[in-house]
Parts: sequence; C-alpha cells; structure tokens
Amino acid sequence: MASSDLVPGLDELTDEVTGAKRGRLKSRKTPYLLLAPGMLWLAIFFVVPMIFLLSQSLQTGNQDDGYTLTFRFANYADAISTYGSIFIRSFVWALVATVLALVIAYPLAYLIAFKAGRWKNVLLVLVIAPFFTSFIIRTLAWTFILSDDGLVVRFLNWSHINDLLTFLQLTSDGRVLATPLAVIMGLTYNFLPFMILPLFASLDRIDPRFLEAATDLYSAPFTAFRKITWPLSLPGVVAGTLLTFIPAAGDYVNAQLLGNPSTRMIGSVIQAKFLSTGDLPAAAALSFTLMVTIVVLVSVYVHRAGTEELV
Repeated sequence: MASSDLVPGLDELTDEVTGAKRGRLKSRKTPYLLLAPGMLWLAIFFVVPMIFLLSQSLQTGNQDDGYTLTFRFANYADAISTYGSIFIRSFVWALVATVLALVIAYPLAYLIAFKAGRWKNVLLVLVIAPFFTSFIIRTLAWTFILSDDGLVVRFLNWSHINDLLTFLQLTSDGRVLATPLAVIMGLTYNFLPFMILPLFASLDRIDPRFLEAATDLYSAPFTAFRKITWPLSLPGVVAGTLLTFIPAAGDYVNAQLLGNPSTRMIGSVIQAKFLSTGDLPAAAALSFTLMVTIVVLVSVYVHRAGTEELV
C-alpha cells in the first residue's frame, strides 16, 4: 500500500515542501545574479588592469628593448625614496582642498536642504552646472581669474593678505598663479560639487520634526545643530570627503595648468613617466603605491568615522 494511501494529502504536502525549498534557493541566488554584471564589470575593468599594473611595476627594461618581468621590488623603493616628498605634498594639498570644500559646501548644502523651498531644484542644477563644461576648460578659466592683473590678485595685494600668504609660502612675489595656492584653489573648485551633493542628500533625509522637537525642548540653534544635524549628516560628510580627497590626491591637471615645476603632484609625475619619459615600471610602481596608500587611508578613515552606512 502506498504511503499516500496511509496519509491522505502526503504527496501534495511533499510537493509544497519541495516547492518552498526551491523558492528559497532561488531567492538566495537572486542577489548574486543581480550582482553578477557589476562584479564582471569590476573584474574586467578593475581587477585585470590592477594585475597588469602590478606586473608592470615589477618589470625591468626600456621601450626600445622591451620589458621583462623580473620581480624587481626595488622599483617601489626607488619610487618612494625619489618621490616621497611629492607623495606627501599631494596628500597634504588634497587634504587642504577637501577641508576647504567641506567648509564651503556644508552651509550651501544646508541652505538647499532646509531653506531653499521651491528654489531647491534650481540651486541643485546650478551646483552640477560646471559638469556641463570640460574639466580642462574650467581649470583654464582659473588661469584668467588668478592672472597677475586680475581682480583677485589686486584685492589680495591691496588688503595685504598676499603678504600673509607669501609668509605661509602659498604665493610668491605678489603672484597667485603658478603657486601652491592656485593649485589648491583649483582642486577645491573642481571637486566642490562632489562634496555638495552627498551632503545635500544626507541633510535632505533628516526629519524636520527632530529639529522642531529640539526647539520645543528649549535647545539653542547651535546645540540642535551639534547634537542632531551634524551627527545625522555624517554619512554625507564621509562620502563627500572621500569623493573629494581621492581624485584630488591623484589629480595632475590642476598642478599642470595652475602650478609650476616645483608644485608638481604625484599625478603629474605618473603622467610624465607614462607619456613623456616612457619609464613604465616606475610609473606603474608609483600608481600602485598611490592606490594602496589611498585604500589604507580611506579604510582607516571610514573605520574611525564609524559611519555604518559606508562600511
């Protein structure tokens, strides 16, 4: 006698259990299937190039005779010993530009999120409007803004602010163009939208009732900002600083167009070695060192910031 005869409905129950198991297996596979295109893209256009770059950094030879993989780790030691000061300069200037961008962007993002009203969309369009123009053209425009006979330099000289900037070694001989200050200003301007947009997205998600509750509890405006607005906007702060610092540290356009040979950043050195001198192993070693350093700094920063949304 079949088991289905002894227990009525056993076959139907077995089919339901089997179908439920299959459904659970499909639901478990779904996220991986959705991630597959992105992971394939990263594998082809990130992992493979990084492996090739690592291999290139361990080679010896020249462009005429070709390069051979000899696992010469001394390429990294040579790169760091020769260009260590430029590495430090690049990170310091990128950090200064990131802090300046945060100081400028936070009030603007706060204004758009809480005070703009019906002008919110217009202001957001104005924030992203610079992206409608080429990065190089925007940077070239600063060569005219910071020219020796421009209004900016005239004001700085008239107000004697330039004397202080010269003392800080940010400008020289009453000039702003082709100085560290010009490079930092270019970095701040070009990457400012990358700071504003994450800040706005984070601030715009804050429930206004939190601030109303703080007011009802007789909280001062600054206290409400310090205890409510700032902590809730930290994910945007972290995202904005990362999106600004990472490209700024490896940028070479601003240093090339707004600086001089003594204000080179590490991106300028890498660009020159890849395209001008043809020293590919040194360029690859510098690139890989830059990438690893940024990854380490970013990991430490995100961990210390404690923003769980970004970890």
